[in-house]
Amino acid sequence: MIGRIGLADAARHWRIALLAAGLALGGAADGAWADGVKLHIACTATTDCASAMVARDEGVFAKHGLDVDMTLIGINTNIPPAIVSNSIQIGGPTETVFLQAVDGGLDLVAIEGASKMDPVANNLIAAVARNGVVIKDAKDFVGKKVGAPGIGAFLHVLFRKWLIDQGVDPSKVNFVEVTFPTMSDALKSGAVDAVLTAEPFISRMQTAGTGTVAVRYASELGRTEPIISYVTTRSFAEQNPDVIKAFRASIEEAAAIVNSDREKASASIAKFTHLPLEIVRLNRPGLSEPKLKASDFAWWIDVMKQQDMLQSQIDASKLVLP
Repeated sequence: MIGRIGLADAARHWRIALLAAGLALGGAADGAWADGVKLHIACTATTDCASAMVARDEGVFAKHGLDVDMTLIGINTNIPPAIVSNSIQIGGPTETVFLQAVDGGLDLVAIEGASKMDPVANNLIAAVARNGVVIKDAKDFVGKKVGAPGIGAFLHVLFRKWLIDQGVDPSKVNFVEVTFPTMSDALKSGAVDAVLTAEPFISRMQTAGTGTVAVRYASELGRTEPIISYVTTRSFAEQNPDVIKAFRASIEEAAAIVNSDREKASASIAKFTHLPLEIVRLNRPGLSEPKLKASDFAWWIDVMKQQDMLQSQIDASKLVLP
């Protein structure tokens, strides 16, 4: 999936999503979660939601009384509307997508952390250039068409921050949306000059010979903030405290498995993302970090304000469910 979209388009996206979600909620169940009904969780094809993948595959959710179905979503910005429309109950949006959704009027709340940046995880993120495109430094991205797995999502916002720090105006780069699974084909066909991606897709593109790493921009920024949180509607969280308690306990238990048992984590990631296990095994999964506090969002809010991605004053104290 490839489509042109700018920041103004992204803002319209949230207004439309809010309207659509409001209409959908008219027919959605808004009460307490009934026993025996599946809890639907959605994430994109990265390692960031590995704790949920492992919790499902290793029976951790079941141990805590949860019947969970996990759904793969192509573009991260589609997750908040899916949550509010009750198509899913919990999703893994990047922090930037979560903040834009809240800024756009969606009453969402983070209930548990999924992943965070660290030196190893940061090195698993890169801008990959297609063969024949020479990119030696930030200014070489000017005028290039760069694919991102969601305009306003983590990799896109972080890359724009890197460009700004390097003295390059992000508006001079042509960003388009490209889903993770189609990035290699987008490079091969020449549809884009580069993509913003992460492992295991970097290794897959290198193995296929469709591109080379141009810059590991997350490593250069060297941040330690959260990448993805598990998010739901505030009403669902407040009306289903037992479900939230069980979910949190499950994620904490599964996160420990992800961080200590690479084989189990890799198996679950490969199963969910439909990537070859041998490719997934090449790199450590992203760092799972269930602990989350309001102050974790401060840097992201500042970065997004710098990029004119937020229109309101977000109250960080309301972002994380107590």
